[in-house]
Amino acid sequence: MTCSKIVKVGFIVNPIAGMGGRVGLKGTDGEAYKIALERGAQPVSPQRAIEFLNALRNECFEIYTAPGLMGEEEVSKSIHAGKLAMVINGVGNRETTREDTILIARKMKGLVDILVFVGGDGTARDIYTAIGMELPVIAVPSGVKMYSSIFALNPYAAADLLAKFINGETIIVEREVLDIDEEAFRQDKIAIRAYGYLKTPVYPGLIQAGKSIYSGIDEELNKESIAEYIVEIMDPYTPYILGPGSTVKAICVKLGLTCTLLGVDVILGGRILVKDAWENQLLDVLKNYSGVKLVVTPIGGQGFIFGRGNQQLSPKVLSLIDRDNIIIVATESKIRELRELYVDTGDPAVDKMLEGYYRVLIDYGRYRVIRVTSYTH
Repeated sequence: MTCSKIVKVGFIVNPIAGMGGRVGLKGTDGEAYKIALERGAQPVSPQRAIEFLNALRNECFEIYTAPGLMGEEEVSKSIHAGKLAMVINGVGNRETTREDTILIARKMKGLVDILVFVGGDGTARDIYTAIGMELPVIAVPSGVKMYSSIFALNPYAAADLLAKFINGETIIVEREVLDIDEEAFRQDKIAIRAYGYLKTPVYPGLIQAGKSIYSGIDEELNKESIAEYIVEIMDPYTPYILGPGSTVKAICVKLGLTCTLLGVDVILGGRILVKDAWENQLLDVLKNYSGVKLVVTPIGGQGFIFGRGNQQLSPKVLSLIDRDNIIIVATESKIRELRELYVDTGDPAVDKMLEGYYRVLIDYGRYRVIRVTSYTH
């Protein structure tokens, strides 16, 4: 490949982003990181970073990155190890902090043409704090929530987005950085705030929308109708795993149960079997019961049914649930805005297994057929 220009790419990895997801902590801010370790959480971002790098099919770039697990180690393990131009000093190989991210990002401002980061909404906030709109960014999703509209659909989409940026095929758009209060989130309260905008390259089909919230009397009546229908068809001898979201948790309200709004709960025979479950607890349920059903709802505006805010439903868990036992519910206003639904479990094989057409329950006994897809090259 002949390169007319070598694009300088900044590369920052938040090595602890996303660790709280599978263990039910809904994030890794503050003390949650230590609790995640106690529950046996494993790093997510380093592998997602390597997947991104290995999927990048372009030679016209060089990489400027941070030491250790903030980028250097991932680059060295990728097919693009030879593209490493500079390791920016200032942080060590110790446990990293948001201040480290901000420091490295600020140092990159005068060095690179574009900044790629691997993390979630919290990392996006740190990048915004450091550079504002002085550099375009590409966000590789590796957090828990990822409500911001700057994230690529998955690491492979992020790699294709960077390749198209290098080739001059993208447009630069200002997109919102959103984040929530994780402490409020753990207490079943959603407090979403827009922190600002980042410039990001955009190409059709490669980048997600921001989260939308729907409200109103009609919306609540729609949720109640969906819940009423689910309760009527429930098998009292079958466990039902209920994913996050008010559309799903209206089922608990109909049953008179106090479930978590933003966690994953398991109900059986009109009672709560496991409340605010995490991966290992869900695997135990699947081990002890057959025919387990899963009820999920897509994230409003984005369309993700797996991989955003419900990482307790891990690839291991999902691989043990029959596809016919996955029940997708969505209000009419939510589904009206979505042309297709997405999965980004972190395991391409499981993503591929989940693809296909599903009936989505949109009201009492009423369905809409919609395609579920994942992004691959």
